[in-house]
Amino acid sequence: MKYLIAVLGLLVVFALSFVASNNKRGIRYRPIIVMIVLQFILAFFLLNTVFGTVLIKGFSDIFNNLLSYASEGINFVFGGIANEGQFPFFLNVLLPIIFISALIGILQYIKVLPIIIRFIGLVLSKINGMGKLESYNAVASAILGQSEVFISVKKQIGQLPKHRLYTLCASAMSTVSMSIVGAYMTMIDPKYVVTALVLNLFGGFIIASVLNPYKVTPEEDQLQVQEDGEKQSFFEMLGEYIMDGFKVAIVVAAMLIGFVALIAMINGIFNGIFGISFQQMLGYVFAPFAFVMGVPWNEVVDAGSIMATKMVSNEFVAMLDLGQQTTMSARATGIVSVFLVSFANFSSIGIIAGAVKGLHEKQGNVVARFGLKLLYGATLVSVLSATIAGVFL
Repeated sequence: MKYLIAVLGLLVVFALSFVASNNKRGIRYRPIIVMIVLQFILAFFLLNTVFGTVLIKGFSDIFNNLLSYASEGINFVFGGIANEGQFPFFLNVLLPIIFISALIGILQYIKVLPIIIRFIGLVLSKINGMGKLESYNAVASAILGQSEVFISVKKQIGQLPKHRLYTLCASAMSTVSMSIVGAYMTMIDPKYVVTALVLNLFGGFIIASVLNPYKVTPEEDQLQVQEDGEKQSFFEMLGEYIMDGFKVAIVVAAMLIGFVALIAMINGIFNGIFGISFQQMLGYVFAPFAFVMGVPWNEVVDAGSIMATKMVSNEFVAMLDLGQQTTMSARATGIVSVFLVSFANFSSIGIIAGAVKGLHEKQGNVVARFGLKLLYGATLVSVLSATIAGVFL
C-alpha cells in the first residue's frame, strides 16, 4: 500500500509543479528521471543498508563531538545559569552554531571548502542538465547558508536573467546550512537530517526543472566565484565567522521567542472562539499532503499541523512541536522529520530577497516579486523528499 501512496505522492508533486510551470514545453524529462532514480537509490542506501547506517553514525558522531567541544566554551561562559533538570535550548542547541561557524570559516580560509564545493558542483552539473553556476550555488547553499551563499557569486548576480536567478534562490531555500545541522541533530534523529540534506540537493533541481525549465548556453555557463578583495589575516577571519555564528544564534532565538509566543496567543484565541487551535485547523489543511507523503491516515492531522507550523514560522518551532509528540508512530515521525529539514518558510523569502538586494538592488526586487513561487517550489521539494524517504521507512 505504501508504494501506491508513494506513486500518488510523486504524481501530486509533479502535477502541482507542472501547473505552475512557466514553460511547460521546455521541460526536459531525462535529467528529471535520472535525478529521481538517484534519490531513490540514495534514500535506500542511507535508510536501509548497513553501510548507510555506519555512514550516518559517523556523520552524527562528528557533530556530537563538535557539539561537545562547543559545550566547553558555553559552560565556561554560562556554567550554572540553566535551571537544574531543565533543557536550556539556547545554550545546548543554538550557541554551538558559533563554534560550527568558526570551523566553516577555517575550512573556507584554507581553501578546502571552495575545492569541495566546486568539485561536487561540477559533478552535479553533469547530472542535472543545468549550468555550473546553479550547481555550485546548490552545494554552496548547503554549506555556507541561504544568505551568505550569494556573496560568493556576487560578480554574476547583476547579470543573471530572472529564470536563472530563481533557480539560485530556490536552491538556497530548499537546503539548510551546515552551521545549523548540529542543532537539528539535537532535535530530530540524525539519519533523517542527513537523508533530507542529500535528497533536497537533487529535489531542488527536479522541482526547478519543472517549474522553471531553461537551457544554459556554453557562453552563459560561466562560474565566477568571488574571492576576498583584501586578504584578511587568519584571526580577522576567525573573529568575523565567530560573530556571524553568534548573529545566527541570536536571530534564531529571537524568531523562536516571537513565533512561539504568537502561535500560543493565536491558539488561545482560536480555542476560545472555535474550540480548536490554529495549528489543529492548519493540520486539516495540510493533512492531504501528509497522506500522500506516506503518513498513516490516523496521524495526518497531527503531521499536517507540524508541517504547517514549519511553513508559517520556521523549522525550529516545528521540530520542537514534533519532539513533544508522544503518540506519533516511528514512520510518521521519520517522514515529517525529513519534511522539516529545509528553509521553506515565509521568513526565508525576506531573508533571501534581502541578501540579494544588499548586493544588487534591482535583482533583490525581482526576487521579492517571485518570493511566493520560491516558497511554493521549496515546499514541493520537501514534500518530494519526504515522499521518497517514506518508501523506505
